[in-house]
Amino acid sequence: MVSLDSAFTDGAFTEGAFADNQLFSPLLSDEEFCPREPTDLAETGVSRVLLEELALKLLLQVGSAAGREIGRRMCLPFCLVEPLLGDLRSRQLMFHERQAPLNDYYYALTDSGRDRAASAMKTSAYVGPAPVPMDDYVLAVEAQTIRAEAVQRQQLVRAFSDISVEPALLDVLGPAVNSGAGLFLYGAPGNGKTTLAKRITACFGKNIWVPHALIEDGQIIKFYDTAIHTRAGSGDDDLGMLAEDGVDPRWIKIRRPTAIVGGELTMDSLEIRHDPASKVSEAPLQLKSNCGCLLIDDFGRQRVEPTELLNRWIIPLENRCDYLTLASGKKVQTPFDQLIIFSTNLEPHELADEAFLRRIPYKVEVTDPTVDEFRSLFRASCESIGCAYRPEAVDYLLQKHYHPRKMPLRRCHARDLLMQVRNFCAYQGLPVELRPDYLDRAVGAYFTALGGAR
Repeated sequence: MVSLDSAFTDGAFTEGAFADNQLFSPLLSDEEFCPREPTDLAETGVSRVLLEELALKLLLQVGSAAGREIGRRMCLPFCLVEPLLGDLRSRQLMFHERQAPLNDYYYALTDSGRDRAASAMKTSAYVGPAPVPMDDYVLAVEAQTIRAEAVQRQQLVRAFSDISVEPALLDVLGPAVNSGAGLFLYGAPGNGKTTLAKRITACFGKNIWVPHALIEDGQIIKFYDTAIHTRAGSGDDDLGMLAEDGVDPRWIKIRRPTAIVGGELTMDSLEIRHDPASKVSEAPLQLKSNCGCLLIDDFGRQRVEPTELLNRWIIPLENRCDYLTLASGKKVQTPFDQLIIFSTNLEPHELADEAFLRRIPYKVEVTDPTVDEFRSLFRASCESIGCAYRPEAVDYLLQKHYHPRKMPLRRCHARDLLMQVRNFCAYQGLPVELRPDYLDRAVGAYFTALGGAR
């Protein structure tokens, strides 16, 4: 194993740590990172005792299972699990219940095995894929860093192809994305800052590998999260059972992740959360979003003070590493390798001081649409709901409601007003049409609540 200290130098990853490690290999034709399937239990980096307890706890839950099923659920090759189960059987902790296909057996626990499994459950209730050592994960992040991919303009255009984005904005976003550091997206609400941020990860083409779970200092940390991670390929294989030949099944190939958090963000979300009942921990947001993007949406409206939250990011943004605390109190140095995006309706200088803004090198203002873009947004929204676009109706809307009240245009208005029209027509049993009288109704219902019309 390569130690954490050797994988970091002054807070930055070293290039040699990955190259010297034999647990990973370029199995793919284009030399991409790929975790190699272990050939013996020692190569898993996990103690034999822990693997035995995982097998016993699994049988305690399901009653009995074939050896191959146990290996499948533990995400280990059957050739490694079979001798492990044989050893547990020889120690009279489990027995052959009956024969299974393919020269296999169904296993069940003896009374001694149930006692041992129950005792293991009290120590940790985790049952599932065998964890991956934190050291190996550090090397994987180094090998798959988001900074290794240089996004070009055509990739950015493709990622934003189905939404309206000014070419000038793309030319500002491109270098910001390639920085792999961080950016502020700011501007008035309703102009698509969140939508832009969500699309940025799509610019990066390569998939990455992440572990189901991590282990550090004997503590298991759940990592794979379906709310953040999207499997590459089939979505039916929840435990990675259809892993590619020669690939460690404890790892899952996913699209580069985008973790999104809004006003519900608390400081606890940024730390390893330990459940005292199950004795199992959960990885924080920034760890799960490594090699991808972390979007802090509606920044400034969280339940914590902006300065407190920003202070939490200063060291990770500067050194590209983070320091997390395990339930045991041990501090662990972990990679901080993602494009962090702060989306806010406020001016950046109102939220952060100069010292922090220096660490977010790009501040991108998302402005209101022009009149021509506003018309284009209406045309696109009409197409999306199957409604004929009528330019005279949009001109009426601008002349009747926007210009007299000097209401600013927002990119969300076309979609939202058309939804109001569609809902009214559905209620009345009428065909959906872009008509001035329908728009009058939509404006009355929509802008009164926003204080934009009187």
